[in-house]
Amino acid sequence: MSIALSRIPSIDFLRGFVAVGRRMSITLAAQDLFLTQSAISRQIRGLESALGVKLFERAHRAIHFTPEGERLFLVADHAMQQLQDGIGALQASTAQQPVTVTASIAFIGLWLLPRLPGFQQLHPKVEVRLSANNNIVDLRQEGLDIAIRYCAGEAMPTGARRLFGETIFPVAHPSLGITRLDDPEIIARSVLLQFEGVASPCWQWEAWLDMQGWSGVRPKGIVRFNLFDQMIHAAIAGQGIALGRSQFIHPMLEDGRLLALPTLQPGPSSNKVFCLLQRDRTPSKETQALIDWIVAEARHTDALPVTR
Repeated sequence: MSIALSRIPSIDFLRGFVAVGRRMSITLAAQDLFLTQSAISRQIRGLESALGVKLFERAHRAIHFTPEGERLFLVADHAMQQLQDGIGALQASTAQQPVTVTASIAFIGLWLLPRLPGFQQLHPKVEVRLSANNNIVDLRQEGLDIAIRYCAGEAMPTGARRLFGETIFPVAHPSLGITRLDDPEIIARSVLLQFEGVASPCWQWEAWLDMQGWSGVRPKGIVRFNLFDQMIHAAIAGQGIALGRSQFIHPMLEDGRLLALPTLQPGPSSNKVFCLLQRDRTPSKETQALIDWIVAEARHTDALPVTR
């Protein structure tokens, strides 16, 4: 048997009843609903009056369902949980989600983070989440919106957008007193900082020395790094000569934290590029705003004069 919708008791009465039934405590139910104990008690009495049945047996510091109360609770609790789940899902679907960008640790730390305040000034309501990770991840499976990938220019993934390439040359802190790398004696008395994160000749000091005609020259020491940003921080600290990527360290060259060291011969050139992938063909307006901003900033980076 069913009744008309108009005859269903107040939702407030039913909510209070379910809260008490879940906790078996008027005090705890009041805390859950941010109400007073007396307000919860009035809701229970109002529901009992509307239904014409007693729902709880009250004992000393305890309450128990009556048979009618237990029967109603089984139905009301299930219905209330469905409402909670449905309304929660609806609110989650309409709430603004952060735009998540995944990129290498070096890209985020040296290129994206220093520029990000500019995006936040233009779009203060867009929340950005950064996922610094050197591993290749699946955007859709991981729930990521944008990925910055590093690969050979001719091997860019389908749908990728080129951001900029890379130009590599030796750099050092001014405190080392080195302004040019044109004498093998400089190598012999220096520590070389070696980036091992990319297996390419352009990042290998051995290949650079070969192209200068100094294949037999040995440095004073070598410190090896698997993360590019750590190597650059070591170079800024004056710990040795590094091979730097112009597109990442341009601000450091501009403010004098690093000096570009001209060589007799150019080193191995790189065919690698940074490119952007987006998860959705038609992204949210927030994601699109971040994509457009990254592309514009990358265009500016690509246009910067290269110091060699």
